[in-house]
Amino acid sequence: MSKMTKEDVLKLADREGVKFIRLQFSDILGTVKNVAITIDQLEDALNGEIMFDGSSIDGFTRIQESDMYLRPDPDTFSLFPWRPEENGAVARLICDVYCPDGSPFVGDPRYILKKVLEEAKEMGYTMKVGPEPEFFLFEYDENSNPTTIPNDDGGYFDLSPMDQAQDTRRNIILALEKMGFEIEASHHEVAPGQHEIDFKYEDALRTADNICTFKFVTKTIASQENLHATFMPKPIAGENGSGMHVHQSLFSNGQNAFYDSDDDLYLSDIAYYYIGGLIKHARALTAITNPTINSYKRLVPGYEAPVYVAWSSSNRSALIRIPDCHGEGSRLELRNPDPSANPYLATAVMLKAGLDGIKNKIEPPAEVTEDIYCMTSSEKEEQNIKSLPGDIMEAVNLLLEDDIIKEALGNHVLNKFLQAKQAEWSTYKAEVHQWELDNYLRLY
Repeated sequence: MSKMTKEDVLKLADREGVKFIRLQFSDILGTVKNVAITIDQLEDALNGEIMFDGSSIDGFTRIQESDMYLRPDPDTFSLFPWRPEENGAVARLICDVYCPDGSPFVGDPRYILKKVLEEAKEMGYTMKVGPEPEFFLFEYDENSNPTTIPNDDGGYFDLSPMDQAQDTRRNIILALEKMGFEIEASHHEVAPGQHEIDFKYEDALRTADNICTFKFVTKTIASQENLHATFMPKPIAGENGSGMHVHQSLFSNGQNAFYDSDDDLYLSDIAYYYIGGLIKHARALTAITNPTINSYKRLVPGYEAPVYVAWSSSNRSALIRIPDCHGEGSRLELRNPDPSANPYLATAVMLKAGLDGIKNKIEPPAEVTEDIYCMTSSEKEEQNIKSLPGDIMEAVNLLLEDDIIKEALGNHVLNKFLQAKQAEWSTYKAEVHQWELDNYLRLY
């Protein structure tokens, strides 16, 4: 794929009648931020001359070092198809964050991923990633506040009239396609009001950009149709939560490095070592792939989400699944991530774990072919099948014990992430929840 240049962007913006440009970037928690500029400032922006106050962004800088610069990636230039063009089109560019001295900002999640991708490149690999993000569509109340009332009672793969969001999904897809996405599939998911839209795998950095774009486009289009789209992992007790299974593979010299035609599962040694690395670091990287308190309400038995650290080609109760695809399509699917994760950081730690497996030739444990949910505790112990952490603070503590995952994040991101999670946990512990009122108020 040819790379866009600064001149290409300027010409395209002029041809499309662009009047405003949103310069987008991500904070450490994965929230997309933006600075709006007019077309007159576009050339300055493409030269990396647009400044913003980093002290106002979660996890960025202290007040005394607040000036930061945005450097747009020309390849991410795209028009917002839902904006009316009579007053000038609106476009966006995804940016890297730089310090005043010209060095990359170590707290920029996009830089964190680029750093690990460079490590993979030095080993001779590029990473391909294909996500499966799920989300809910809920109604608003009379005050325009989002509720947890699903907009339909549909189930898995249902059609209209049970699936009442077909038009909303279609409009989301049309907007995404106009922004350059290649959509592979979309359907109603298991829970009422739950949906999934899958887009084609890309290089890891582009996929992380696409996940960020997908989330804000989905929210925007849903809002226009008076629906609230949420990527909260478990918004309704007793129903399946929303995951974001991540398909991943490594390529070397244009060939899929995970494929071996002579292996029973068509996997190469590189693939097995990568699995070994993911298994070794799975419990620690869960803090990043499942970063909210609510994430762990999804990671419980009984709702199809993975709970146990194992791999398999034949069942979906394992953390890592091997899809029945060979050749260029050979890959593994990590099933615990959810869409609340920062896609840059999540991709970085997954890749870092896999590269550690390759570097140190970490053999994975034996494949688990039986349903782990049906195993007894002693059977799981006998096969050394461990559980994922049960809450965010257990995951954080496991992260602090893992030097490889900490190295991927760097001290700045690690410390800011820890501060955010500790503050979140302290607030959560002090809150009186509805469950407590329902169970204790009358009893005691």
